[in-house]
Amino acid sequence: MSQYLVFVYGTLRKNEPNAHFLDGAELVAEQAWTFGNLYRTIHDYPALKPSAAARVYGELYAVSEKQLEKLDELEGYYGEKGDNLYDRTIQKVHTDEQTINAYVYVIHPNHEKILTVPVLHGDWKVDQFLNKEQPFYYFAYGSCMDHERFQKAGVDHYFQDILGRGVLENYSLAFSYHLSDGGRADIKETGGVVEGIIYRLPFEAINYLFEREGVHHGIYRTAFVDIDCNGKKLRDVLTFSVIDKKEDLAPPFHYAREIYRGARGMVSKSYLNQLQHKFIHEFKLEEMKSFIREKA
Repeated sequence: MSQYLVFVYGTLRKNEPNAHFLDGAELVAEQAWTFGNLYRTIHDYPALKPSAAARVYGELYAVSEKQLEKLDELEGYYGEKGDNLYDRTIQKVHTDEQTINAYVYVIHPNHEKILTVPVLHGDWKVDQFLNKEQPFYYFAYGSCMDHERFQKAGVDHYFQDILGRGVLENYSLAFSYHLSDGGRADIKETGGVVEGIIYRLPFEAINYLFEREGVHHGIYRTAFVDIDCNGKKLRDVLTFSVIDKKEDLAPPFHYAREIYRGARGMVSKSYLNQLQHKFIHEFKLEEMKSFIREKA
């Protein structure tokens, strides 16, 4: 049976109103992007306009021929010479593991008049989140697990409502953002499991998180993932992912210490052991040995 790769960026994404059109399709990557400019339309759904100037974030699926026909109908695509609302084109789509050609629905030039304002950060989910200004769930997996950092920044009052241990499946912990003194934590959609802490936060906390993660400087971006928390599935939990990922670089001791300090007592024993192994044996952080012994 033929399969076709399709990149979706709006109402077809996970937990969105038209996600049911992709029931049974294979999710190839939920962290994917392609070049373009994303706009809100007068009908309050997004549309991609071709461009090499910016990124648009979404998900990549492998769909059947029948599903592709349904998507064509939904997007108002009637063939290359049809009176289309969207054109179905082929573009390069980037994931954490590969770059691949896939179908993308882009607004037909004849209908660009329905475009209104740019979608914030090129991500429909982020745009909706920021416009709603509501409390949210946040998944911390790096140094944001360390409460001492919140206290020093004077924002610990935001981080009092802890739901418990969060488990993110099909991702691995990486250190792919490089600073002069070493790497900083990241998640990569490359299989595995990442554990961390789930917080319930007021919307006011977003300014601190965006500043800390360098969102407006193009360092990390906001992403939404489904997380298991104490046996319950939480959908569209906010977290952060490095935009321009590099190969793993050993973190400095002070940063590894913050991660371990925050993780201890919150993550599973097996995951804590994985962190110990990564810091001591993989990254050769000798100072971690005595620090861990002190905490034992």
